[in-house]
Amino acid sequence: MDTKVYSQDGKESGSVTLPEALFGTAWNPNLVHEVVVSMQSNARAGTAHTKDRSEVRGGGKKPWRQKGTGRARHGSRRSPIWTGGGVTFGPRSEKSYAKKINKKVRAKALASTLAKKFADGEIIFVDSFTFDAPKTAEAKASLCALAKGSGVEELATKRKNAALIVLTQRDENTEKSFRNFGNIEVSQVKDINTLDLLTYKYVVIANPNDALQTLVSRTGMQTTA
Repeated sequence: MDTKVYSQDGKESGSVTLPEALFGTAWNPNLVHEVVVSMQSNARAGTAHTKDRSEVRGGGKKPWRQKGTGRARHGSRRSPIWTGGGVTFGPRSEKSYAKKINKKVRAKALASTLAKKFADGEIIFVDSFTFDAPKTAEAKASLCALAKGSGVEELATKRKNAALIVLTQRDENTEKSFRNFGNIEVSQVKDINTLDLLTYKYVVIANPNDALQTLVSRTGMQTTA
């Protein structure tokens, strides 16, 4: 299973052999959905908090006597039916939204998503990104050239969540060059996950030989090539 590799200026620079065990993984939408929902739940801060009737101020004295006033009886101003009273069944900060994700399930979902995006033509391999200094203009030019050379014009025109650029190691110049683009995210291959891949339309993988070795190691899909 071979695919093209492009240079930073959008020209075809060679090819790379993809591990069949990884990029031939069957699409499993139910498993991917389970992992994505779990990751989103684990990311919830859970800071929303309301006070119940035992926590709000006031209410030490009965508002009025029990009988003889012609009004309904009340025992406390902290009652939920009073303005300024406690909240019934409101969100509490002690609630945990955490969901456990098994390691093998997470790896399988990552492999399934990578295979699906490659089958849909949404993964582009680049030999490297090299910037002498952080330059947004150069990053934009590289992105446009890559979109034109690979035939994926939407890579340069999509306004939201256009691409996830995956590096094998941290490169400050590359990160800063793309930082001004709200529709581009730069990450390292050791850090990407299923949610990241599904958030962005295209995935641009730099230095594919090293990146693929890391992906095979992370997913446990041993190559047969």
